[in-house]
Amino acid sequence: MGTKLIIDTDPGVDDAFALALAAQSEDVELLGVTTVFGNVPLSHTTSNARRLLELFGRDDVPVAAGAARPMVYDNAKPAGYVHGQDGLSGHAGTLPEAKRPLDERGAVRLLVDLLEAADEPVTIAPIGPLTNIALLLAAHPDVREKIGRIVVMGGGVTKGNSTTAAEFNIWSDPEAARRVLVDEDIPTVLVPLDITHQCSVDTDWLGKLAASGPLGAALEALTPTYVKHYTPILGMPGMVMHDAVAVAEAIRPGILDVEAYPVDVECGFGPARGATLVDRRRLRSTDPQAVPGRTIDVALTTDVDAFRDFVLGRITGGR
Repeated sequence: MGTKLIIDTDPGVDDAFALALAAQSEDVELLGVTTVFGNVPLSHTTSNARRLLELFGRDDVPVAAGAARPMVYDNAKPAGYVHGQDGLSGHAGTLPEAKRPLDERGAVRLLVDLLEAADEPVTIAPIGPLTNIALLLAAHPDVREKIGRIVVMGGGVTKGNSTTAAEFNIWSDPEAARRVLVDEDIPTVLVPLDITHQCSVDTDWLGKLAASGPLGAALEALTPTYVKHYTPILGMPGMVMHDAVAVAEAIRPGILDVEAYPVDVECGFGPARGATLVDRRRLRSTDPQAVPGRTIDVALTTDVDAFRDFVLGRITGGR
């Protein structure tokens, strides 16, 4: 079947595009979806994930709800002003009701069961706060050997969005992010704002998506609030598909160009809380003040036009 994939998500408009990309790709075995608080509260992210999978005709995929708040300090704030108060520009209710019941095992138990049952390594794509994944690795360390890669949408090398220093997913639960990015030894790819902004799409691209058929039209209809938010940021009518960038790398390794850097996460309570510290200095290997975090792959560049074509082709054609 190709890539065995689990997505941990907080839908979110860009999460909707990420789920579509995985659900429509024939070379992806989407084992399950777990939900977490983030862009909107957990009740909305869970409903949105289930409705989106119903829209994509994927009621074979189990969905389980996970963490409703950060691991330690409950000071995260939803991003309804970006995605709409329901997470999907006010249009979540237009999506079909999910026929498959919510999986009662909960996110961590579902993750454990799916990983233990897998006969080959599984890729996990966390595209929301990292709370569920940190809890999984803390409580069930034996499943590490079943995880081939973790591809995280989060962080920023040169910029933040929730604060000057911090990207939303990492800022929402820095302690969880540090557990996953720094304290573990599982192969990990970080997909930060620096690359996701490069992969932004304009309204012409969204128009092609809408014209492709009912599914594309339904996805494009979820974007108005998101486009309104990103238009002044991008300087053009369009949006950033943050989470779809990470899922693209999860299902086609190498579509993003990565470099290995030491990474740490700031968990203090000053203005840099939630910042990802990526040490790109040439002399870091001999510098006693180098970032002490783990060395992981960080995605910084890609062939942007080819990337946009890949996402559009996968969503509209399922190739």
